[in-house]
Amino acid sequence: MTTVGQFQVEYTRFLDPQGEATQALPDFALDPENLIPLYRAMQLTRVFDTKAIAMQRTGKIGTFASALGQEAIGVGTASAMRPEDVLVPSYRDHAAQFVRGVTMTESLLYWGGDEEGSNFAVPRLDFPICVPIATQVCHAAGIAYAFKLRKEPRVAACFLGDGATSKGDFYEGLNIAAVWKAPLVVVVNNNQWAISVPRSLQTVTPTLAQKAIAAGVEGWQVDGNDIVAMYDAAHRAMEKARKGGGPTLIEALSYRLGDHTTADDASRYRDAATVETQWANEPIRRLRNYLVRIKAWGPQQEEQMLKECGEAVAKAVDDYLATPPPTTSAMFDNLFATLPAAMQSQLDEALHAAAEGGDHG
Repeated sequence: MTTVGQFQVEYTRFLDPQGEATQALPDFALDPENLIPLYRAMQLTRVFDTKAIAMQRTGKIGTFASALGQEAIGVGTASAMRPEDVLVPSYRDHAAQFVRGVTMTESLLYWGGDEEGSNFAVPRLDFPICVPIATQVCHAAGIAYAFKLRKEPRVAACFLGDGATSKGDFYEGLNIAAVWKAPLVVVVNNNQWAISVPRSLQTVTPTLAQKAIAAGVEGWQVDGNDIVAMYDAAHRAMEKARKGGGPTLIEALSYRLGDHTTADDASRYRDAATVETQWANEPIRRLRNYLVRIKAWGPQQEEQMLKECGEAVAKAVDDYLATPPPTTSAMFDNLFATLPAAMQSQLDEALHAAAEGGDHG
């Protein structure tokens, strides 16, 4: 018998759950001034999450997907991107979107049912939230191939959950990106749960990163609760892609500390004691412990930053609540330059029903 191929998956961690360095830190992390913005971005996401959940419970927005405990994945990846790159997010990636320049008000508009929330003022080329599972991998592969055809040193980055790696779209998108050697970075948020299905019932592979091997793509596994490791891996993968090295898959190990969405009750299928133990691994405390240890952070800075985050979220909420609701015709307005006849009749019917209900928009 002859061995025709051997493969391995590297695992990266720089900060352990206590915030202790496990190895020499990469160059960017040696300066705490580079880490504090990452810390603030994670804290802002968590403050926003808390408020968004409260708003859903009081009927001010619709169903919301929290990033609780997974903030480092989005912040670390998006912070490694350049403005000209393109983000292709799923529904749990507002941490990355905020870093990219999406406002919290825009996010609330989206979750409140107003598609203007996807009309980003800053990252104009970033894609809106993708709710269908894994289809965004195909979108991102196409974007990345366009960059290659245009000879532009740009990267497409997309996020998906562990459950999405069981979908055909994931394999198809990754495979064609490898064939095209497209500048694509795929980040799998392995938060251990696909709604109520645990990772152990999704797949028996030791890692999700190794699913990239069949496509001929490098697959890396990273401690997704370590913001230093997340930024380092994303930066390496993006620089590799810009230089023509093709796609990379990053499996970010994390844990979903909250419900799948506000429409879910995770206590029905998860043991509370297990969830409680996972709080010891969460990313915000980990980085804070490190910053305190190297004397780059203290109680006064923490208090001031949380105050600023709270004020920023409150302002975003006020702006959202002050935004007039979308008109009935809004869902049709931006679909086509000229509305097809079948949809024109639907618009007429919708406007008639709205007028009878007192809405003339």
